[in-house]
Amino acid sequence: MKPIQVGLLGIGVVGGGVWDVLKRNAGEIERRAGRAIRISQVADKDRRRASSIVKKNARVLDDAFALVKDEKIDIVIELIGGTTVAKELVLEAIRRGKHVVTANKALLATHGNEIFAAAQKNDVMVGFEASVAGGIPIIKALREGLAANRVEWIAGIINGTSNFILSEMRDKGSSFGDALRNAQRRGYAEADPTFDIEGVDAAHKLTILSALAFGIPMQFRKAYTEGISTLTQQDIRYAEELGYRIKLLGVTKRTAKGIELRVHPTLIPAKRLIANVEGVMNAILVKGDAVGATMYYGAGAGSQPTASAVVADLLDITRLITADPEHRVPHLAFQPDRLAKDPILPIAAVQTSYYLRMRVKDRPGVLADITRILADLEISIDAMVQKEPGEGEKSVDIVMLTHRAVEKNVIVAMARIEKLPTVLGKVTRIRLEELL
Repeated sequence: MKPIQVGLLGIGVVGGGVWDVLKRNAGEIERRAGRAIRISQVADKDRRRASSIVKKNARVLDDAFALVKDEKIDIVIELIGGTTVAKELVLEAIRRGKHVVTANKALLATHGNEIFAAAQKNDVMVGFEASVAGGIPIIKALREGLAANRVEWIAGIINGTSNFILSEMRDKGSSFGDALRNAQRRGYAEADPTFDIEGVDAAHKLTILSALAFGIPMQFRKAYTEGISTLTQQDIRYAEELGYRIKLLGVTKRTAKGIELRVHPTLIPAKRLIANVEGVMNAILVKGDAVGATMYYGAGAGSQPTASAVVADLLDITRLITADPEHRVPHLAFQPDRLAKDPILPIAAVQTSYYLRMRVKDRPGVLADITRILADLEISIDAMVQKEPGEGEKSVDIVMLTHRAVEKNVIVAMARIEKLPTVLGKVTRIRLEELL
């Protein structure tokens, strides 16, 4: 059987890894796929660098559209990133009847509905395992391995940069700024780390996971996103004292009123496995009604782990390339005409538990005033720590953990507490998940 001809758009860190994995494991891959898979063309703006990698084993172009339009190419791998040119290239490939593999989570989170509809119309497949959590096969797990389950919720550490920063703050007592600079020195964070530290990257990935879990369209613009840049050593330390760790968590849940879709710093009990995921590693918990809670752990980025996922998609497409399109695994796990219309809940409607920290004057009656406000808004206290004032200090920290409460009530309570004459400054709020 003749080899599958693959066109690679972008041979940077991940593209170089894909080239290396396909070359190194060519025999194994052919045995699994039933035919050879060869990258015969590479498009990259830096033709000299690309040529030095492929060494005359593939044709090198600087025109990505020329590659996409070549009739000899069966599968296009898109690894250039972004949501403009990448979108045009992917849609052009699909229009020309070519299958696509991409690691581009931003593209799918924002334009996935259009891309998958085009793929369905043209009877081609789009593989995107590498778009979430690098080499962890979470897409396949949700689409196939957990297909018998009604997924109840997903909670994941899906951004390695933020997880590294939080690990440094907890383990070494670093400030947020120092931990970020260390991440940049090590190559874990970009010069502009905004997408990572403000939760945007995690929200892209969570949007994809939520669509797969609940059979809904991609709805990135409705995801609530909050980053870690305002976290302090104080809160890391208090969380530890209370038996919790703080992680940037992506959470999506099915509720009676709709789907929660949110990324934010979260207190997690220290005894949970996911709370002990450190450094740049990723971990995702999926709770199914039949299987219970399952966890997927591994490298969430990097040349080889991400290449592992890209090549796995190449294998899947190669195996199914002649299959009846009606009997392939649907892109979003559910049949395209059976997607649900469950609404995405606004953050104000979300119910969870909370960590609240406030600085107050050291006077009698302060705690009574605060607890009265909370009680009026149906917020009950689960645990509380009141620190002793230091020598000469006239104010103290109070830290509270609440039982589950509606976010809009917590927002109102915080505003009322901040107006008390005995409360100094703003109330710090961090959400809390038990993950049971």
